Amino acid sequence: MLLVGALALAGGLVSLQAAAADAAGPADNISGKLLLTGGVSQIEGSAGGGLTPWAVIGSYGTQGQFGANAFYTRVNVQDYHLDDAGAIVGIDNRVEFSVAQQRFDTEDVGAALGLGRGFTFRQNVIGVKVRLIGDAVLDQDSWVPQVAAGAQYKSNNQGTILHAIGAKSDHGTDYYISATKLVLSQSLLLNATLRLTKANQIGILGFGGDKHNSYQAEFEGSAAYLLSRNLAIGAEYRQKPNNLGIAKEEDWYDAFVAWAPTKHVSLTVAYANLGNVVIKDNQHGLYASVQVGF
Repeated sequence: MLLVGALALAGGLVSLQAAAADAAGPADNISGKLLLTGGVSQIEGSAGGGLTPWAVIGSYGTQGQFGANAFYTRVNVQDYHLDDAGAIVGIDNRVEFSVAQQRFDTEDVGAALGLGRGFTFRQNVIGVKVRLIGDAVLDQDSWVPQVAAGAQYKSNNQGTILHAIGAKSDHGTDYYISATKLVLSQSLLLNATLRLTKANQIGILGFGGDKHNSYQAEFEGSAAYLLSRNLAIGAEYRQKPNNLGIAKEEDWYDAFVAWAPTKHVSLTVAYANLGNVVIKDNQHGLYASVQVGF
């Protein structure tokens, strides 16, 4: 239902954008950014790479404009899969609002744990991001990056089970600051994010635990190389806390290809390595995401 609603929202906004452009003429084009410079939709809904947010504001709206995207992501690893859908609205290239819903399917592991095969954890994420300084596209004559601060509020629907495994809460808020530098002359984008979090497996297993129950600072990094104006390759790394005695948690990384045939559609495919997840080691596999909007 969330995916259908998000896609309908983006489709409606694209139609409004086209109508506005026809009425106002070419001088008022509502999509002013270069292809791929708004990032894709990361796994918690914010604009960035697949695993980590960037300082860019989602959508193709620039100063004085607005834009919106909707996305659907599927992550398949050996013993689990995750379905993720949501939407982003960017305003004035300054503020971004996002919403996402994650559905984590435990497949056969759920049966082994006594929860039932295919037992699902559902998490809703509401995000906000504000650009503080810099412009990743326009500031090519400066080494100052674009810097943004954001927050992601997460709420999980399986509080009873999360408390049983040692999590302290079924909801929590991550805070982060990101710095993104785009060097067009070298076709290179670099991003570094510092996140304050209590989340276990990004919140799928709750927040805080029997080992730690305080905010921890975790590093996230991305690098992307533009092979052409609409095709990029890159890699990401995300540190994660290890709060639960029952479930060892390891850092994540991926290698991705992102393709944007137009400003209205982008496709991302990645190899993702999630390490240990609950009782299963070496979880790695395919990450695929589609984003539509303007």
